[in-house]
Amino acid sequence: MDQQLRVFITVAEKKNFSRAAEELHMTQPAVSQYIRALEEDFNVRLLERSNKYVRLNKAGEIVYHHAKEIAGLHSRMNLLVDDLVNKASGPLSIGASYTFGEYVLPHIIAKMKDIYPEVKPAVVIGNTAEIAHSVLRHQLDVGIVEGHSNQDEHLSTKEFAKDTMILVAASHHPLVKQKTEIQIKDLENETWILREKGSGTREAAEKLFHQLDISPKEIMNFGSTQAIKEMIEAGSGVSLLSEWAVQKELRNGDLKTVDIKGLPLARNFFILTNSPFQTKALKVFVDMLHKEKELTEFSKADRLG
Repeated sequence: MDQQLRVFITVAEKKNFSRAAEELHMTQPAVSQYIRALEEDFNVRLLERSNKYVRLNKAGEIVYHHAKEIAGLHSRMNLLVDDLVNKASGPLSIGASYTFGEYVLPHIIAKMKDIYPEVKPAVVIGNTAEIAHSVLRHQLDVGIVEGHSNQDEHLSTKEFAKDTMILVAASHHPLVKQKTEIQIKDLENETWILREKGSGTREAAEKLFHQLDISPKEIMNFGSTQAIKEMIEAGSGVSLLSEWAVQKELRNGDLKTVDIKGLPLARNFFILTNSPFQTKALKVFVDMLHKEKELTEFSKADRLG
């Protein structure tokens, strides 16, 4: 990658010329010279400077955003060329939505590390929209998400596993103990504890609302599946969650399924990539995802003990 851009990225992130020079093993005047040359190339100032800070201005934000993307592409290019003559190794940045990332991915990575110890995975967990955005910007090599985002049309999207969504409540919740058939109005009057907008789990819940033609009177939003489970166990409401996410709670009896027409709800998981080329590290990871589908599509008996 162009040295000017490398220096610029470092100064922008360190917010200090001296710290950037130390990071780059350069002198501070040399760093300043690179920044001045870059600003002359663009014919615009990119950094606001004072005795107390160095920060990006609007033009600098544009250059920084694209420079990071260029850096990601440059790194991937080097890895691809290196892969031609070497075995699977090196860094692999994996993004996953919360359900898959927290409850399934750790098992797959553990097995991959046993087989390919030279691959160095780094995992980012976020909602579907966040992961898709990072893959699109080349900040992640691969993403595993449930649901869709408005960025999918620009990415390579491949379905690879299925998931089951169930309605859960505390074991002492009235809907669990109710002996008569649950009515739609019962669900509409419930407090629904859901993931935030942009989450694939939230998308599944909204699909269910549309399917049942209901508009819940109260919805509480949480950015964590674990927090949702804690709220439900406390008897604060109901939620639509993946069976993967609640298998322990169902097995221990802390949560129970609420049987209603239209459930369980099936959904798919997708692999997102943003390049026709794959490093060997990425290829062996994707191959393992397909080969190890029993880890993600194990039987209900196994899930619930």
